[in-house]
Amino acid sequence: MTSDDCRDAAAASLQIAGLTALSTVDWPGRLVATAFLQGCPWRCTYCHNSAILDPCLPGVVPWSTVTDLLSRRRGLLDGLVLSGGEPTRQAGVVAAAREVKDAGFLVGLHTAGAYPARLRELIPHVDWVGLDIKAPARLYRAITRAGSGTTAADKAFASLRIVLDSGVDVQVRTTVDPTVLTRGEVAELTALLADLGVRDHVLQDVRPDGTTDEYARALARVPRERLHRG
Repeated sequence: MTSDDCRDAAAASLQIAGLTALSTVDWPGRLVATAFLQGCPWRCTYCHNSAILDPCLPGVVPWSTVTDLLSRRRGLLDGLVLSGGEPTRQAGVVAAAREVKDAGFLVGLHTAGAYPARLRELIPHVDWVGLDIKAPARLYRAITRAGSGTTAADKAFASLRIVLDSGVDVQVRTTVDPTVLTRGEVAELTALLADLGVRDHVLQDVRPDGTTDEYARALARVPRERLHRG
């Protein structure tokens, strides 16, 4: 089974791996609930959500649980963030976002841009995007470890263009993997993003918690001067 085999476009079809009832960090400046959607096509070096990457695993939280939470928190929550995994993997995410908007809540999205065609469908129903741009294009495969690095980079940067052209508020985030990226390459990416029109680019440190033992060991061997300290 591939990551695209679940094609039901209904919100109730979503495979939801977890739900946070209240978050102050998933959308800067907003109080939100966050739904973590199952499955991702990439296997990033520093990923700390490995338990929810497999697209074949069923969800454990029904969509009705999410909508019930929102109805109970009306007036207390600003909205819902759709996170992952990679939420744009699932066709039902578009109907889910539309339903949340129709209920009077804002919709936030965390994405790495792996599915630009679906992002294009989704973006009219989204109020804010946290978009991961991982590296200069030539280094994408070293981080995503899936398929063609060129293809992954093409998808991510196509998604960036979709978001920028939409006018939706966006924060571009780069988790700095010092096992792959030098400070010069990070500066190169920052300059490239600025040239493309990105006005909010945040650099994040990797967190060894929840990563593989192999990656934690590799991170421990990185010279201190290569570590980003945001």
